[in-house]
Amino acid sequence: MGLLSKDIKSLDDLFIHTLQDIYYAEQQITKALPEMIEKASDPQLKQAFQTHLGETQQQIQMVEQVFRMHGHDPKGVTCPAIDGIIDEAQEIAGDIDDPQVLDAALLAAAQAVEHYEITRYGTLVAWAKQLGREDCAGVLHQILDQEKATDQKLNRIAESKINTKAA
Repeated sequence: MGLLSKDIKSLDDLFIHTLQDIYYAEQQITKALPEMIEKASDPQLKQAFQTHLGETQQQIQMVEQVFRMHGHDPKGVTCPAIDGIIDEAQEIAGDIDDPQVLDAALLAAAQAVEHYEITRYGTLVAWAKQLGREDCAGVLHQILDQEKATDQKLNRIAESKINTKAA
């Protein structure tokens, strides 16, 4: 089902489609993070990525919970946006020899992922509320808060040392 597919006839259909989109995205992120952990040279950045990998695995379970709460089986749909963000990050990282510049590139890629997730979860929270699903909105809001906290943490790491070392 494409984003503008005839299969989407209601806000509820759009909510489920977007939930499927973020479910796929979270799974792709869990596949990409181990490589980012391996490539990162800064210990604090490595630790941030490791922490986020654990959070992402928990978030997948939380998204599965929302599917079930809403009466659907967990299922993903291909998300070209997250695939593109991850592909671009891998391409850029492959071209960088300086480990400090590579850390800056990896961090920037991670923040691009976070910003995508923040937009998706923010939308899902709003739609869940509109659909009268405060229960789903509550779980999704917990994930949204985690994504925002991760973005802020990455931003602090970038500004406090990674970007300075790369300069």
